[in-house]
Amino acid sequence: MRVNPQRRDAKSELQKFMIGLAGSDTLSVPGYTRLIDSPDVLAAIGGLADIVSNATIQLMRNTADGDVRVRNQLSRFMDISPWRNGSRKDLVSWIVWTMLTSSCGSAFLLPHTAGGLLSDLEPMPDACAMSDDLGQTYYVMWRGRRYESDDVLHFKRWCDPMQPWLGVGLRVSLRDVTANLRQAAATKKGFMSDKWKPSVIVKVDSLAEEFADEAGRKRLINEYIAGSAAGDPWVIPAELMDVQQVKPLSLNDLALKDSVELDKREIASIVGVTPYMVGVGSYSDAEHNHMIRTTAVTLANIICHELTRKLLISEDMYFTMSTRRLYSYTLKELAEVADAQYVRGLMDGNEARDWLGLSPRQGLDKLVILENYIPRDMIGDQKKLEQGGGDNAE
Repeated sequence: MRVNPQRRDAKSELQKFMIGLAGSDTLSVPGYTRLIDSPDVLAAIGGLADIVSNATIQLMRNTADGDVRVRNQLSRFMDISPWRNGSRKDLVSWIVWTMLTSSCGSAFLLPHTAGGLLSDLEPMPDACAMSDDLGQTYYVMWRGRRYESDDVLHFKRWCDPMQPWLGVGLRVSLRDVTANLRQAAATKKGFMSDKWKPSVIVKVDSLAEEFADEAGRKRLINEYIAGSAAGDPWVIPAELMDVQQVKPLSLNDLALKDSVELDKREIASIVGVTPYMVGVGSYSDAEHNHMIRTTAVTLANIICHELTRKLLISEDMYFTMSTRRLYSYTLKELAEVADAQYVRGLMDGNEARDWLGLSPRQGLDKLVILENYIPRDMIGDQKKLEQGGGDNAE
């Protein structure tokens, strides 16, 4: 029995497609893709880095009456221009990005001094921590040069259990999840633009010579199908062809939406951000504030502890990041807090205005207390508190 070569080729193509070979151009994800090239990882880590870098770096001093903020040349350097090629926000954002995505789970900065003063904190991309004495000490290799651990600033999100001096990033944890998301995106794109989903199938006699080539099949479509106006019935020979309408698979049939949402939530959970930041669910003040109290504050502490440990000599000074303004507050809530503290004598007028982001005013730098709003040190001078004072004294 002689088999039509075109029929055999069509069968071969169908078999290849069913086992995933013919669809490799639309449904597979070839090659290596960096972690930061994933849109969902970019949204999660990038959003977190943007939030943490909004917190100002402050220099604090321990005193007998509590910690006070110090404003000097060092504090300005750290909060405004710690890096000659960028601002504090740029540098902190880079630290967070690198801590979470680098191969060794760490970010390194190389301090530079001029005249005994800090002049620059240089980022060290692709630097890596190594050890040659079973982890008792470690050093940092960068651009072919060795740096001792005390000479660089080393920020790491998690410590490796077996090598505490080495950080643990998110590359391994996120690799499988991002691969699933890339495959889902490729599948969606393939189903939206792929050639293997006709809505109408026309069955014809493949043994007829007039349908053996592409020109014959096009002539059939032009004569019996394409020539009719929209809405007109088709008139076709019953013994020549059979027309069937088929419904191709949709994205809902593949349950892509549920799978993608689960993967996005997993990325948000691993990074430590709210699902809303990766496009899942709706915004919630409670979830945002929980992220600030946990993930953002943790990263801020990691950065400030290393800055304090390596850069400050004074034992009563330390760096901190002001994360209070990162929380989600309404203007009404801020005003209520400021009013309550002001009338109780715990915050003066200018502190209350600063809480609301307003400039100070002259004469509002005294503490007052509820009822008469008099200076707190004059509270005992009220007549009603004096013996025999007041209109009702007998």
